Amino acid sequence: MVDLVEFYRENGYVLVRGLLGREEALGYREECHAVLGRLRKTDPTWGSARELAGGPTELRHCHDAQFYSAAFAKLMVDPRFTDVAAAVLGTENVQLHHTKIFVKPEEKGSPFPMHQDAPHFPHSRDAVGAAIFHFDDAPEEKGCVRVMPGSHKNGVLPHIEEGGWHLPLAEWPLEAATPIEARAGDVLFFSYLTVHGSGVNSSAESRTTWLVQFRDPEAAPIDDVHQSRGQGMMLRGIDPTMRVN
Repeated sequence: MVDLVEFYRENGYVLVRGLLGREEALGYREECHAVLGRLRKTDPTWGSARELAGGPTELRHCHDAQFYSAAFAKLMVDPRFTDVAAAVLGTENVQLHHTKIFVKPEEKGSPFPMHQDAPHFPHSRDAVGAAIFHFDDAPEEKGCVRVMPGSHKNGVLPHIEEGGWHLPLAEWPLEAATPIEARAGDVLFFSYLTVHGSGVNSSAESRTTWLVQFRDPEAAPIDDVHQSRGQGMMLRGIDPTMRVN
């Protein structure tokens, strides 16, 4: 765990291989697609993503998946996950911010331009992180996550609001970032200050992930933005602030 934390602090991310078993991950993949099949279909693709892709693309998603399937409520308090989340935050206490299912459909799955998460929900302390659970394999051709190692050390960068709160496309090309190819069961942890994005899924299979955004409960939201139904739930430990979220 020490090496993992040191890598995270230096680079702003760490990929934990095999946090879930492969068959377990594929089971969650089925659960993701079942949840999406029960919801009204919406496409959250950013306008800037369509510009980046150079044509029409598609993305499927679901906020707060734990309210639609108990499987996700169980997974987000699993010690295999919360112990790593606590370690990278440097605290015994881990609090939920929000969750999202993201599915990039085959052949036309939408990309995400390079961005930080911090401008979407700034906090008083930067002890805020994310974990992307990979429920199927995510090679580069499936539009895997790409990161800029060490970019979390630069603080919050100015973003372009139009088209999805992204960094300037010409200054932050997706191709310049490091691709984080993953296998089913791998989990990518990264700081909300780490610059990241993802490419188009041009493969013949959809890419299925689940995002859990988490924080130290002593990192208070600065603005009343990005509310979620589950925000403030303790995933590990206690909330010493006793703040009403």
